[in-house]
Amino acid sequence: MPDPLTPYGNKPMVTPIVNAVNYHYASFEVLRRITDGEIDGYTYHRDDNPTVRQVEKMIAAMEKAQDCIICTSGMAACSLVYLSFLSAGDHIILFHDIYGAHYKVALALERFGVRITWVNADESAAIERYITADTKMIFCETPSNPLCKIVDIAGLSALCRKHSALLVVDNTFATPFHQHPLALGADLVVHSATKALGGHNDLMAGAICGSKEHYDRLWFSRQAFGTTLDAYSASLLERGLKTFEIRAEKMAANAAAIATYLLQCKGVSNVRYPGLTSDPGHETARRQMFGGYGGMMAFDVGTTIDDAKRFIDRLKIIYHAVSLGATESLICIPYLTTMLYMPPECRTTFGVRENTVRLSVGIEPSAKLVNDLRQALE
Repeated sequence: MPDPLTPYGNKPMVTPIVNAVNYHYASFEVLRRITDGEIDGYTYHRDDNPTVRQVEKMIAAMEKAQDCIICTSGMAACSLVYLSFLSAGDHIILFHDIYGAHYKVALALERFGVRITWVNADESAAIERYITADTKMIFCETPSNPLCKIVDIAGLSALCRKHSALLVVDNTFATPFHQHPLALGADLVVHSATKALGGHNDLMAGAICGSKEHYDRLWFSRQAFGTTLDAYSASLLERGLKTFEIRAEKMAANAAAIATYLLQCKGVSNVRYPGLTSDPGHETARRQMFGGYGGMMAFDVGTTIDDAKRFIDRLKIIYHAVSLGATESLICIPYLTTMLYMPPECRTTFGVRENTVRLSVGIEPSAKLVNDLRQALE
């Protein structure tokens, strides 16, 4: 059977969009060799797809992983991890400082008998006291969403090995341009590929990177639950990956300039950006990140939520929108958006305030972004 990626014997510059749901077998022997794993081949889209598979290999290489699973969203990726490696009676440690939709997944996990301990990322150095004999996984984001708190990946990895638990790191904020969690000892790396990997607000996807052994287990879950990404979205993701490095470099440079500027601004407080030497996580970030500190930051405007709203309403270049990692700079109030899934009384228990804003810095000229912030604050 000819390789659909090289139909004429030479590889096209763009991976073809193979939209087939199923495939014709040249013989029963070909079917046997495919299903036995002797040769690369395809039988049904829910199992695998040539376009998707090519992008998986690209992301695996970026994360220095043996393999990668791509699925329909970042939260689908997180859910696949939980469904693949947790059982009723297991215990998992989650940080409050993760994307708010995790609270909905947590409710489902608890219904299925998984016990969850929520910990503030500021306590990560003392996390061992929360580990029990049933602890099977620690899941963290670093930098975290939305406060960009930093967790020591190597330290957590040593702890997980000691207690035979899996360490899963969400690398969406850092991206593989700035951080390689697997090299620091993590077992799995998760991405919302919707964000910086795609980079253009036009696709939704999730990625999980790790060992071949973990890939096989995750592949089985994805095939069972039917969360394989469609070929068109995979093609868009491949296009985004081609410019990822230059976008990530520009975002980090812009963010560093903006964070430094915000430190001087009247009416702005609690600027959280790991690249600032004043940031509580800077020393740890300096050890485990490289090439900059990413394009994400958080800060407080004024003293009330209305102060933050007025500031955002006055912005002219930076867009008021959710999501992150895009070519455009995006800003939002987490209390009203990304944390909306959480009970109101829980949203401000770990450092987020009603007037906290999260800024995802894009690739616009930094001077334009600083000027936009200046006029809005004035």
